[in-house]
Amino acid sequence: MDEELRERLRTAAASHRPDRARMLARIERGMAQEPPARPARAPRTPMPWLRIAGATVAVCGVLTAGALAVTSAGREEPTSGQRVAAEPVPTAPSSPSGPRGAALPAGRGPLWSDGSLDPNSNSYWAQSEVVVKTTEKLSGLTVELRIAQNGGVNTTGSWRSLPEGDFEVSVREEEGYLVYRWALKPGRSVPVGTHTFAGQYNHDEGTRDTGRDDYTARARTTGGPAAVGGDFGDTR
Repeated sequence: MDEELRERLRTAAASHRPDRARMLARIERGMAQEPPARPARAPRTPMPWLRIAGATVAVCGVLTAGALAVTSAGREEPTSGQRVAAEPVPTAPSSPSGPRGAALPAGRGPLWSDGSLDPNSNSYWAQSEVVVKTTEKLSGLTVELRIAQNGGVNTTGSWRSLPEGDFEVSVREEEGYLVYRWALKPGRSVPVGTHTFAGQYNHDEGTRDTGRDDYTARARTTGGPAAVGGDFGDTR
């Protein structure tokens, strides 16, 4: 059976004749037809991270430009004539309100002084005060207060606002005056400031004439000696 089947197949193959012309015509028709056009591709869009990066770069550029503008504005030099240099202006000591004070003219010395009667003075007792103001440290100072002997004047004491141990103090009668004297000891100094020297005394009952009372203050400064003085006017 197998041999017979093979024989039939060989006979059928030998009798087959392909239609060559028909085959060529089919091929030509196929080649003549244009291939279908490919659909157009949509334009590529940047990836999301690329868009974010681009926006960040743009913002940074704007901020950088603004910072440069502010920096350049802050570094702008002032025009000529706008710089002002303040220099300290020395001032002379102001005058007090006490009566008949005495001082050197402003700008010519470091000392200023004033003489006055203490408001607590009365018909039997009085206190005369000398105020000395210095704008320099003093290496020497002598203050003398002279109270005229015009009726029962005798001392009851004295005091000063500076340390007691810095001064030699004396009280004596001299040519019709009761004289109080404060002398700065060697090696001591008087600081810048306002200092008070006071002499206390009794007198006859009633109103005492102070028209002849006076005082002086002599000092040693860095610029040399200086002196001031004055009186007390007609007070009780």
